[in-house]
Amino acid sequence: MTDENDTRRPEQDAARLGLVVVGEASALQSGDEEALNASEANIRDAVDELVDEPLTPRQEEVVARLAQAGGTLTAGLSGALAAQTGHPVEDVLEGAARSIVWQERLASEGLERQDGSRQEDGRQDAGHPDSGNPDPDRDGRSDRDQG
Repeated sequence: MTDENDTRRPEQDAARLGLVVVGEASALQSGDEEALNASEANIRDAVDELVDEPLTPRQEEVVARLAQAGGTLTAGLSGALAAQTGHPVEDVLEGAARSIVWQERLASEGLERQDGSRQEDGRQDAGHPDSGNPDPDRDGRSDRDQG
């Protein structure tokens, strides 16, 4: 379950879930029983970390089934795309995972820039003539007052 002091953003949680779905698709494509079991455990761990309140066993099962269904769709679409393009399905799924990580990074950088802009907007530039604040090196009079 999430901690009350958790500072993760929704974009980070969405990226985590996207990677869980791609992991499920990879496990399905591999056909490896151990990979499928590990993926199911990963789904349950991710859900447990992302919820604020404990889920009932039924709710947990529904969420896990949704992630598995997403993985099934992703596996099928990745397989079709791989067949269409002649690339290995593993490359297609790797590209999907990279896209998820890249999108989250872009969102994170955008928020950092927004936060920086908000901080800048909160401060007035002391030397800027439109700021209402005189240049600290001057006596407080505007250019119109001098003369």
